[in-house]
Amino acid sequence: MEFSIKALAPESAKAGCVVVGAHAESELTPAARRIDEATRGALRKALGDLAAKAGSTLVLRGLAGIAAERVLLVRLGSRKELAEAAFRDAVRGAAGALKELGARDAAFFLVDVKVGSRAIAWNLRQAVLGLREAFYRFDELKSQGKPSAPALARVVLPLAADARLQEALAEAVATAEGTALARTLGNLPPNLCTPSYLAEEARKIARRFKLRLEVLERRDMERLGMGALLAVARGSHQPPKLIVLRYAGTGKNAKPLVLVGKGITFDTGGISLKPSAEMDEMKFDMSGAASVLGAVHALAAMKAPLNLVGVIPACENMPGGEASRPGDVVTTLSGQTVEILNTDAEGRLILCDALTYAERFAPQAVLDIATLTGACVIALGHVASGLFANDQQLADAVREAADDAWDRVWQMPLWEDYQEQLRSNFADMANIGGRPAGSITAASFLARFMRKQRWAHLDIAGTAWKSGREKGSTGRPVPLLVRFALRNAGRK
Repeated sequence: MEFSIKALAPESAKAGCVVVGAHAESELTPAARRIDEATRGALRKALGDLAAKAGSTLVLRGLAGIAAERVLLVRLGSRKELAEAAFRDAVRGAAGALKELGARDAAFFLVDVKVGSRAIAWNLRQAVLGLREAFYRFDELKSQGKPSAPALARVVLPLAADARLQEALAEAVATAEGTALARTLGNLPPNLCTPSYLAEEARKIARRFKLRLEVLERRDMERLGMGALLAVARGSHQPPKLIVLRYAGTGKNAKPLVLVGKGITFDTGGISLKPSAEMDEMKFDMSGAASVLGAVHALAAMKAPLNLVGVIPACENMPGGEASRPGDVVTTLSGQTVEILNTDAEGRLILCDALTYAERFAPQAVLDIATLTGACVIALGHVASGLFANDQQLADAVREAADDAWDRVWQMPLWEDYQEQLRSNFADMANIGGRPAGSITAASFLARFMRKQRWAHLDIAGTAWKSGREKGSTGRPVPLLVRFALRNAGRK
């Protein structure tokens, strides 16, 4: 799907479909009014057939007086103050209708409406991401072969082009590509998407954008002393990988932003075996790693002005004769010791060694992204990712970027009081703190390895994938990571 910015008159736009809006008060947007005038009131006559809910759509075909084959009328929110959520609902509704129509091209006039205090660049980003999300498909593993490509091939965003909007379009397209990559990696089955597969995907990105890549093997981790990561990998026949992907988009003296993504390509729980119901969804336990690869891909594609390091600890968590046991004590790369009370709390074990490894890059900040705890799903559901940070200024910056991307987070406490739950009689700490405040104690565990760095942790267990009829990866939080990186580099 190709996107372009071009000033157009809605009544003379030669397109398979022109997309315009009607507010909750049944007031037409300026573009819709022009079409209504050209068609002698056809849109106003049809308003009674358009449902009141934001995102509802109505298709009008063969209207005399305009050049387009079809008009897609979309219900927006209130004209007085169009909310971000209502605008996104309208974009999703329009995208769903366009999928059904089969038009080859469209002029998307919804981008020029006023959305609260947002700039038009925000509208543009949301439109591109919403359309690309709706048209994403994962069907390459079906035996009937790939169906024909989605019909919509070209979308014109009818705006007066300027440098800022062209920059926003480049960002949106790159973010959409990175998000699609993360979704595809998450959707791949665990027999295909192994730690070695993730390393090969990183190699493809490195070749395409001329990035530096280093992949540490088991023997390298043994020499370094990554006892926690290796403990998780012991039960699997798949070799673990520590993937380090480096993008240089500004001066070499500028401190990099480091993204660390949990890459458990399948999580049985190890000896602390999970229940069998829905265990297939544990292929998504590498969504943190996928989001890091997606974000690096996006930022490199748009030639973002920053230095970035992606660090991905990747392995499987399997039972077996060599697997770690509850009660084992391991020594981490930092030198701290951990008593493993539950082998299903493995994500924090691979992350703690990766976080310590990240210190060698002298980062300006470290963000880790992980499907870490079911407790976070209980706390926040599937709407917001959990945010924890040891630096409030960093937390505020992540939250503002999340709101800007509409890839939202909610900050949780990271108080020293919770550290008591990690007390161990046999090691420096235990890897679990009991049922109370499970997402907080998991973050508190990681905080012990980030005492010297500005660090934030995103628990995406509730947002990285959907279950049920729409089962599949969401690609979150790639949009958040891209927006944060760009804002952090001075691009708003």
